[in-house]
Amino acid sequence: MHDWTILCDFDGTIALDDVTDALLSRFALPEWEAIEARWRDGAIGSRECMTAQVALIDASLDEVDAVLDALPIDPAFPGFVAEARRQGMPVQIVSDGLDYAIRRILARHGLSDLPIRANRLLHDGTRGWQLASPHADAACGEASGTCKCAIARGHDRVLMIGDGLSDFCVSGVADFVFAKKKLITHCRRAGIPHRPIVDFSDACALLDTLPELVGDTLPELFPLRVHLA
Repeated sequence: MHDWTILCDFDGTIALDDVTDALLSRFALPEWEAIEARWRDGAIGSRECMTAQVALIDASLDEVDAVLDALPIDPAFPGFVAEARRQGMPVQIVSDGLDYAIRRILARHGLSDLPIRANRLLHDGTRGWQLASPHADAACGEASGTCKCAIARGHDRVLMIGDGLSDFCVSGVADFVFAKKKLITHCRRAGIPHRPIVDFSDACALLDTLPELVGDTLPELFPLRVHLA
């Protein structure tokens, strides 16, 4: 299955928490929540939202690192990466989150070699922070900091793994989706080929059957233990 590339979201998918929200809730001025509400209402795109929010962070590098070092990931993810590589399927992180945070967290689990495409978190050397978006696309309908659709279109066959709003658009571009949480409901409603997962132990178990899953046109039998929260 060497022609498959796995694109994997980070916040809420690999990381058990939303890393950006963890930093904002700890260090940002209170205005970040009003900006978040504007994004959820559709008034602004995620790139504009996060750029404004990150500028509100007041924290030293050591303070940020201390929060990042306490955030857990799915314990099955390293094993999933090893199995995917064994089967010849490269794994890339595609995230509308923060590259520095992702790299630091993954390095703690021996995964510093994973390719990452995410927003760039820039520190001014004291307590100020800024956001850059090197993977944005002017044609992105979601106005995201990282256009996952553009990244997916650069590969022959894509398995997308995600959980939330930032994965809705790309799930329609991918060849198949392993979906968590809100993405399950979206894929069901949009008729997108997928399988629901709870964690990466589920995803790992499904890798061997990916060709059959892609070719299966029968209605899904969803695992009873999957929750849509």
